Amino acid sequence: MRRREFITVLGGIAAAWPFASQAQRKANPRVGVLSHAASAKQEEEYLGALTRAFHELGYFEGKNIELDHRFPAEQPERFRSVAQELAESKVDVIVAVTGFGAREAKRATGNIPIVVVADSDPVGNGLVENLSRPGGNVTGLSLMTIDLSGKRLALFKEAVPKQARVAVVLDPRDPISKIIWVAHKRRRKLRGF
Repeated sequence: MRRREFITVLGGIAAAWPFASQAQRKANPRVGVLSHAASAKQEEEYLGALTRAFHELGYFEGKNIELDHRFPAEQPERFRSVAQELAESKVDVIVAVTGFGAREAKRATGNIPIVVVADSDPVGNGLVENLSRPGGNVTGLSLMTIDLSGKRLALFKEAVPKQARVAVVLDPRDPISKIIWVAHKRRRKLRGF
C-alpha cells in the first residue's frame, strides 16, 4: 500500500471521531494503533505516515492526542490478545492497519470505533454489513478486490473483444487469491486451483 493511500484512509478517522464527547473530556483522546509487524522499526514508514496525517488534522502526540501502539508480529494469537488489550484499556478509537487486525478488534469490542486502513473484502470478512451502509463500529477502506475482479475481466473483454482465453495468475498460498478465484469461477467457467 502506498503512503498517500495510507494517509487518505486516516482522514476517515476524523469522521469516526466522537467530537462531542471529546469537548467534555479533560484528557487527550487515545488512539489504539493495531499494526501488523513486530516493532515500531518495522512499521516505521506507516507510523510516520500516521503521525503526519494526525498533524495535518491538528493532532500532536503528547499535546492533544495519545497514541497507544501494539505490534502483533503477524501472529494470529497476538492480534487477538493485543486487540483485547486495546479494548480493555478503553482507547477512544482503534486504527487497524490490516483487515485481520480489524476483525480481531471487532471481536474485542462492539463500542469502540474501528478504522481499518485497508481490507480486501470487508463484507465477506464480516467487518461491515455492506459497503454503502456499513453499520456497526467499523469503517475504513475497502480494496474491493472481490467486487472488482469480474469488472476487470469485463473491461478486458471490451478492450480486446476477439480474445477468447485469459490467464489469471494468483498465489494459491494467499487466502485472498482463493477467494478471488471462487468469485471468478462463479461468473465464468474457469479451470485451476
